[in-house]
Formats: sequence, structure tokens, C-alpha cells
Amino acid sequence: MIYCNVTSLDEKIHAFAKFGDTGKGGITRFSLSPEALAARAEFQKRMEAIGAIVTTDDMANMYATLPGTEALPAVVSGSHLDSVRQGGNYDGVLGVLSAMEALETIATQHVPHRHPLTAMVWTNEEGARYEPAMMSSGVICNKFSKEKMLASVAKDQPGYTFGEALTASGFVGMQANRLSPDNACALIELHIEQGPVLEAEGYDIGVVDGVCGMINYEFTFVGQADHAGTTPMKYRKDALYAAVKAIQYLHDELDRLDPALVYTTGKISAHPNIHTIIPDEVKFTLDARHYDSAVIQQVLSIIRAMPCEWVGCTVSYEEAWSRKSVAYDERLVDIVAQSAKALGYTNLRIHSGPGHDAQYAADMLPTSMIFVPSVEGHSHCELEYTPTEACAKGVNVLIETLLTIDKTL
Repeated sequence: MIYCNVTSLDEKIHAFAKFGDTGKGGITRFSLSPEALAARAEFQKRMEAIGAIVTTDDMANMYATLPGTEALPAVVSGSHLDSVRQGGNYDGVLGVLSAMEALETIATQHVPHRHPLTAMVWTNEEGARYEPAMMSSGVICNKFSKEKMLASVAKDQPGYTFGEALTASGFVGMQANRLSPDNACALIELHIEQGPVLEAEGYDIGVVDGVCGMINYEFTFVGQADHAGTTPMKYRKDALYAAVKAIQYLHDELDRLDPALVYTTGKISAHPNIHTIIPDEVKFTLDARHYDSAVIQQVLSIIRAMPCEWVGCTVSYEEAWSRKSVAYDERLVDIVAQSAKALGYTNLRIHSGPGHDAQYAADMLPTSMIFVPSVEGHSHCELEYTPTEACAKGVNVLIETLLTIDKTL
């Protein structure tokens, strides 16, 4: 077995945590920001130091490749370096650092490999400054129009587009360099779980067999704005009260479905949002996720069965966006599981609730993922943490997986 250097991995984690350090245990590192560009330059410097050839494509995705002994397509691993605002030091970046550590281990230990091995950085996975999330993987996997993505405007700088930031980044390469079935035969993305299951149930490794499908709906309740001090309760058409009753209804009905279903009301707005006025319009969102499309259809049936009026207020709803479940390549999923077992690590087959660049790539080439535990399930916050020893187990599984793919595909 080939094992990574835990000290080397720990150094990488701490080194990259400096790019966008908030001073509170986390990072703010928006895509193509000065902090993200500094992290990219560090990635390039370190990869070139081990003999990797670094290229970029037209969406500034980065590829650091160790040549193989044969003219074969590459085995690829990686994730993203950008973060949400006040995010953690593991989401996304650990997948990049793991790929770096895997290639460094293979290079320094002179481990032979037939295929080229590539560590990859995706551009703008989070969509925290430029929407949508998973932007560049979406472009190269034909999910999004490149033209529309280049026109995406920064949330904090009106008029400044993603295309302008891309041009200014210095990391724009040729479209011919894009990841494709012509130059790659498999993709493995290592990631933190971002949830509590692996830690709570005592597993070292999550063997990810797919990504959950989801729907996101926005509901609108329309009532009547009136004075809060003069309108008797029985005459009111309070849109916020109607929304509260609808949320309770949805929770009660959805709780009767499969316990693996997760759903969230994460966004709510009230108009006119003045304490002396009865709300006349309230909106809220419902995000529901499950791997089985039949369960998602049950959620839709519950939504469609809602009354059209609540306490005198009308209700309407529309789909904001959705995605279908994605199943990863069964051969690669099995290789990940076998690699974990060979290393003596406990492992659990698991679905991913969050989205990842790998799910778009799965439509283009064989893909799978490796999860490592998240302490108390925290993610997208400064409390996000995975001990380096737990990260190293993931890297060891990644190394074994890459080498097994190299031998068998």
C-alpha cells in the first residue's frame, strides 16, 4: 500500500488556509478574487515543483498533470478553491489538496503509472459572488451557456461581470484544454461529507454512489395590508400568518414520507416589513432533496394538493429550479469501496445531498467521490473541521483508487 505523508498534508491545509483567512478559523475566498488567485498561484507552483505540467482552459479550470508511461487518457482528481462568505478550510479545497498530496506521494515515491494523473481546480463552484454554483463545470459539461455565464454580474459590484474577472485573472487558457472524454478516462473527487452521518456512525470513509435530486419552490401569499392597531383579528388577511400555517402543513405532510427526505424553508420575505402594518405579501422557499425520484414526486403531490387559500389569503407557487438524482459509475464506486476495505478503513455507501462539480462531469466520463467525516457535520461556516488524520485516510483511499483505475481501465 502507498500512504500519504500526514505532516505534508497538514502543512498544505494550513498553508492554503491563509488565502482569505477571516481570522476566525475560516476563509472568505470568492472565485477569481485576489485571495483565490493567490491560492491558484500556490497550486501551480507546488505542482510544477513535483514535475507536473500545468495548463488551463477557457473557463480558467486548472489541470496539473504527471505524465504516464503510456499514451492514455488521464485519471483526474480535484475540486475547487473558492469558498462561500466566512466558509471553512475544507469544503472544496480539501479535494484539491488531496489530489495534490496524492500526486506528490506518487511522484516522490516513484510509483509507476500507465495513465497521466491530473490534479484539477474547478472555477467558481460555490457561485458565492457570481451565480450560479458549479458554473465552469456546468459550461464544459454543456449544462450552461458560456455566454450567459460570462455575463453573470458580481453580487457586490454592479456591472462587473464574471467574464471581466476571468479575463483579468491571468488563468484563461485554450478551450482545447477542457476536461473531456478524449483526454480523461475517470474523475474522482474527494470532499468532506458536510453532514454528521460518518462521524456519528463511526465510519472513516463515505463511498459516494450518487447525488440526491432536489426541487426548490417559491410560494407567494397575498393578503391585505392594514393598520396593526385598528384592524380586528377576525377581519384580517395576514399573509405572514397564512404562510406560517402553510409551512406547518408542509412539515406535517412531508414528515410522513421517507425519513431520508430532507427539506428546508431557508428564505422568507415579508412586505412591507413594517411592524405597524399587517403583511400583505409573503414569500418563502422550500428545498427538498432525496435520491429516489419517486419520493420527490410525492413531495410535488403534497405541494400541488395545498389549498389555494389560507386564512383569507391567496397562495401561488412556482418552481425556482430543480435537478435529477445522479448515479456515479458503479465500477468506480466499487473501486473506492474496495480501496477503503484494503486499507482497513470502515466505510459506508452514501448519497451526497449537496451538489458537486463531479455530478456534472458524471454525464461526460466515469465519475465517483470519496467523503471524509465532518466534525459535528458543520460546513459552509467557520466551524467546519476534519482532523488531518481523517483527511489522510481519504487521501490514502484516493491514492489506492487512482492506482487501481490506472491498472484496470
